Amino acid sequence: KVLIDVPRSDLAEELAQSQTKIQVLQDTLQQVLDRREEERQSRQLLELYLEALKSEDSVLSKVAASESVPGKEMDEVDTGTSSTGTSGKTALSDQILAALKEKPAPELCLDSKDLELVSKEDTQALSSALRCDKQKAEALQQACDQELSKRLQQVQTLHSLRSTSKGKKTLP
Repeated sequence: KVLIDVPRSDLAEELAQSQTKIQVLQDTLQQVLDRREEERQSRQLLELYLEALKSEDSVLSKVAASESVPGKEMDEVDTGTSSTGTSGKTALSDQILAALKEKPAPELCLDSKDLELVSKEDTQALSSALRCDKQKAEALQQACDQELSKRLQQVQTLHSLRSTSKGKKTLP
């Protein structure tokens, strides 16, 4: 990067080469940097794609499990909402609460299911459980909601990419 940013005439003088050769060198270095950045972005996109596949598989298995035992899930939902009350108890696990308390950006550490739980939690109960003021609890819920929305958008983008790539495979 430094060699690319150095003025061509200074570098040519320092290396005792012509400015044309230095331009070729700088162009080559820029191409290498560009390729590395593209590879990094491709790896990131593939990681997101794999993460989306895993979450899609887990969602599908949860849906299948909930369809086979619909009464059980209804009881869990009823129990979870009844535990949130004026006493300040939350339906959030100790692990989620610990992450919310200790991590500087807990919304990045939690999985999507946990983000959804935090977003839907009663603000007063969350504030009480975390021993913080209501504004901080609201800000935390907003951050979780934004991260959840971002992840949903990424999954939708990946689904779109997948359907596009599936369409190309079926063409002659």
